[in-house]
Amino acid sequence: MLNRIILIGRLTRDPELRYTPAGVAVTQFTLAVDRNFTGQNGEREADFIPVVTWRQLAETCANYLRKGRLAAVEGRIQVRNYENNEGKRVYVTEVIADNVRFLESSQNREGGNASGGSMPEEPAYGGGNGGNSARGNNNNFSRSNNNQDPFSGDGKPIDISDDDLPF
Repeated sequence: MLNRIILIGRLTRDPELRYTPAGVAVTQFTLAVDRNFTGQNGEREADFIPVVTWRQLAETCANYLRKGRLAAVEGRIQVRNYENNEGKRVYVTEVIADNVRFLESSQNREGGNASGGSMPEEPAYGGGNGGNSARGNNNNFSRSNNNQDPFSGDGKPIDISDDDLPF
């Protein structure tokens, strides 16, 4: 059996960070994910999917994600239910994320002026299942290259040694 989901969308509001009575961090936010088709009125529709993160990943998301930011979420779907104050059974479907990637930096979103003292380089983090498994940024080149495209070459062959290939 398999329960995995990958979503890319924009946050509809700032993440809400809370702590359980045991002191475990939990963050909730909603991701707006566009559908691949248009509705009857010709406009694109979106799904608004609730996302929950735990522990270190929750704190990282609360620190770096903001309303409107583009993010990729990887996790599993969970359906839970409870009885509300009126005695009715309420069902909740949400994504429990174990990996969140920040797909744009605050500088890109805010026109180059990072407010709130955010870090110049915002890594993508994976967390989940009780461990702190920060994956870090997967860029193999530094940011000091003035954002030059490493693949630009105007169609010319790229000189790569066989020793540089991982296979």
